[in-house]
Amino acid sequence: MRLTQPLPGLFVTAALAAASLCAILPNPAAAQPAAVQQPAVRLDVPYVPTPPAVVKRMLELAKVTKDDFHMDLGCGDGRIAVMAAKDFGARSLGIDIDPKRIEEANANAKDAGVSDRATFRQANLFETKIADASVLTMYLLPSVNLQLRPRILSEMKPGTRVVSHAFTMGDWTPDHQEQVEGRNVMMWIVPAQIDGGWTVKQGDTTFTVNVKQQYQTFTGTAKMQGQDIPITDGRIDGTQISFRADLGKGAQTFTGQVDGNSIKSGDGPAWTATRT
Repeated sequence: MRLTQPLPGLFVTAALAAASLCAILPNPAAAQPAAVQQPAVRLDVPYVPTPPAVVKRMLELAKVTKDDFHMDLGCGDGRIAVMAAKDFGARSLGIDIDPKRIEEANANAKDAGVSDRATFRQANLFETKIADASVLTMYLLPSVNLQLRPRILSEMKPGTRVVSHAFTMGDWTPDHQEQVEGRNVMMWIVPAQIDGGWTVKQGDTTFTVNVKQQYQTFTGTAKMQGQDIPITDGRIDGTQISFRADLGKGAQTFTGQVDGNSIKSGDGPAWTATRT
């Protein structure tokens, strides 16, 4: 018999049977867990390896020794940290946000036999503590260097050596710069912070000095017996400072060592200073 119109009773029976069968039989698609897609890692800096000769020179400029704790930001395959540990004896930590690079770095440290001294961490360099490092190396980008600069100056200890491959830190002039195989290598020494007012004692004389610091250089004015005396040629090398001033005995060069809120004289005229 050929049906030209649907039979309601037949469709209802079929629908109930299909529903019952679906309830009994497992759904193959539902039985399989959905594939979890890992979000792509956002890289602030593309990975470009530093040539070995440049790596070596960066570490030489920083005068890395076994007493240093070295950090490499954007460590890539770990070559700088591995060389710092293997050839210079330092304890090194490499930071990179890319898990693939961290895997490579750990393998390279193991192959070099320095896994105990060169370690690596997948992390955002902007959120990584850098204050404990005595040497900091990086091959980043100018914009990233500028973002890091305030932290380097405020968080890192005076005397910390910072070495960058290729890129500057804006108007902070390097303490040393050279080319290696046609590539720029720059080093900065983190200066002590001496900006502001100081009370200076020299013998029986006490006077005030106001310092205006610009990274590792400074100028200032000493107020002595009602007179303003200019301070010139001010220089800060880590915790060591030097400047010239005429404090009544002709222009002299003064040197000293900064220790937080105090300064003690070095070679030359004896003097001390306390931050006000």
